[in-house]
Amino acid sequence: MGPFSNELLKDKVVLITGGGTGLGRSMGERFLELGASLAITGRREEVLKETADKWIASGYNVFYKACDVRDPAQIHELVEAVEAHFGRIDVLVNNAAGNFISPTERLSPRAVDAVLNIVLHGTFYMTLEVGKRWIEQQHQGTMLNIVTTYASTGSGFVTPSAAAKAGVLALTRSLAVEWAPYGIRQVAIAPGPFPTEGAWSRLAPTPELEQQMLGRVPLGRVGQPDELSNLAAYLISDYSAYVNGEVVTIDGGEWLQGAGQFNDLREVTSDQWDVLAKMTKPQK
Repeated sequence: MGPFSNELLKDKVVLITGGGTGLGRSMGERFLELGASLAITGRREEVLKETADKWIASGYNVFYKACDVRDPAQIHELVEAVEAHFGRIDVLVNNAAGNFISPTERLSPRAVDAVLNIVLHGTFYMTLEVGKRWIEQQHQGTMLNIVTTYASTGSGFVTPSAAAKAGVLALTRSLAVEWAPYGIRQVAIAPGPFPTEGAWSRLAPTPELEQQMLGRVPLGRVGQPDELSNLAAYLISDYSAYVNGEVVTIDGGEWLQGAGQFNDLREVTSDQWDVLAKMTKPQK
């Protein structure tokens, strides 16, 4: 059981990039449970097939096709195939991403491109391919972009990702205005730590780094996939039809913890506060 009617997304055709694994797969499964028809894409066809076959066996309406979002020609073929199969696309979820931690001065141009080409160019190419069709077809639709909390603030050691996601954030807000007259909405989600097997191993490869990351979250835990999936389902549903250009943060308060100049004082004990209170007591 969840917070929504199982017909929340009935009659909606959703296309998710990076839909065979991780958060893309989690969102896709939730959308299916809520009545959507689903198309998933990614670079590895065997992974897509395994995921799609499982859903189809459960009675869901699923289509898959391999696509490298860095290649506009492959994107064109993908969207053509999805439209041929379902007749239309109602929702595009730009979820495909790539990231890893590294001091920026150690990066080669190829390493930078590995992230920018997937995250920024891939999202832009997908958005253009689907958006142009919607405008030509006079078809209203919703685009959901998965960004990050540091798309707004920047972050050291993931600089290509920060730059690329900042570009996606700007794309979201720009098109929210430009394409609104066509009935095309733009929304985004900025997740904090949501462990997935692939991304987590590159961003928190040791137990020490994992604990350090957890220590930054005021709620003291990572996010659960269904928490993000339910938020995504609401944002692409008709109940959020007046939400346009908004980026919803779901991170347990992590970015706010890092934003406050004195937030590290969370580590001060009660006894230490007693001593500090006497030292900092205003003079009468």
